[in-house]
Amino acid sequence: MMTPSDLLRERRALGRKARKETPRSAHAKIGNTHRDPVDLLRENSLGRVEALVPLRYGRMLASPFTFYRGSAIIQAHDLSTTANSGFHFQICGDCHLMNFGGFATPERALAFDINDFDETAVGPWEWDLKRLSASLCIAVRHLGHGDRLADEVVELAVHSYQYWTERYAAMSPLELWYELITFERLERIVTSDDSRQRIRNGIEKASRRTHDTMLPKLASRREGIWQIRDTPPGVFHVHGKTTLFTHDDDWLGLGDWRKLMGPIYKHYLKSLGAVRGNLLAHFEMHDVAFKVVGVGSVGTRCLILLMVDPHEKPLFIQFKEASTSVISRYFDAPAPRHQGHRVVHGQRLMQGASDPFLGWSSGPFGRTIYGRQLRDMKISATLELFQKDTFRDYAGLCGWVLARAHAKAGGQATEVAGYLGNGDQMAEALVSYSRAYADQVEQDYEKFRHACRTGQLEARTDADMAADFVA
Repeated sequence: MMTPSDLLRERRALGRKARKETPRSAHAKIGNTHRDPVDLLRENSLGRVEALVPLRYGRMLASPFTFYRGSAIIQAHDLSTTANSGFHFQICGDCHLMNFGGFATPERALAFDINDFDETAVGPWEWDLKRLSASLCIAVRHLGHGDRLADEVVELAVHSYQYWTERYAAMSPLELWYELITFERLERIVTSDDSRQRIRNGIEKASRRTHDTMLPKLASRREGIWQIRDTPPGVFHVHGKTTLFTHDDDWLGLGDWRKLMGPIYKHYLKSLGAVRGNLLAHFEMHDVAFKVVGVGSVGTRCLILLMVDPHEKPLFIQFKEASTSVISRYFDAPAPRHQGHRVVHGQRLMQGASDPFLGWSSGPFGRTIYGRQLRDMKISATLELFQKDTFRDYAGLCGWVLARAHAKAGGQATEVAGYLGNGDQMAEALVSYSRAYADQVEQDYEKFRHACRTGQLEARTDADMAADFVA
């Protein structure tokens, strides 16, 4: 009879065996890039709020890095033609370096973790690591730090992922479940003074990003009711004078925000369960507005609900449309029963701690939605201010977080550790991959720019669209 130690050795051996079928050097290849990036972006824009699609392209047009952030579908297509080790489990699906950040746990600790799961799905773990690695390379290049640092930060991220995967392979499932990467731990592990100061600044900044401090910035009180201020195109009322919805839109046809939010909120409460439902029963709805978020998400339906309790304390809940993951388009796995549930399930599996108000819903006309708190102590990195040593530290931290997320969600850290081994093969392969893919992204970006310049795609900036609303 095999002992637990025998079983763990056997699982590690499976990882080593996978190298024969898929050598680690195979990960240097970027896949089949004979596709039209403009066509893929058009496909990915279908179903979005039509008037906001030009804003999506405008934000992507800012740089090759913002283009990369907004084009997860292109890399998913390319990755689908690359080799993988055969170990598949829940992945983030859009694991670029700006989808890591700080947020408050239910116990009010400040955690550093992956914070965007719109594309989460079952897939090859390598896809997350490659999207992270390429994003580091592209960002470092874009900010003028040179190819040498780009190679170095990719290597640091992969080595960190490798080191921590080995550590997590020795942990029990329960130990992994309780593993939380807090800002206090970050401060102890980083090597540069600039990184330590940025972590301290981040803790202070997060403490100020609460619902209370957000209220006067986003809303005004009128006749005892708090109303969200319109600042189009970023924030507007669906049924208001500054709406960007067309007359034939089904949501606009409802005529009133209560008819829109009522069914969404009802289904959302069911997903939270009785305890959190009882808590939210103390709050009264005051207003709902549409909010444009991110780069790749621009044009997807996103509402912010402002509620207030009897003590005049606010709570903002964000409700965002969940559509088919780009990973699911290119990797064959069982289809989720509900796209909003897919996002919530993936987030709960992968994060060390999740928002207590994370839930899913179905809106009018069958759209699938998930809900979470808006900005509760949420912070993200300001890459433009990073020194070189800060980039090095940040790359290692992202590799650590991704290793923890994969180990917790997949339960296959032992196999992945066996596949990675202790050498430099995977890091060397992904340095080559990231260089080549960064070159490819720059080529795709130029095709995208050409499409915008020649009118194949319409791109508008935030300032340009805001000017439409100036009297």
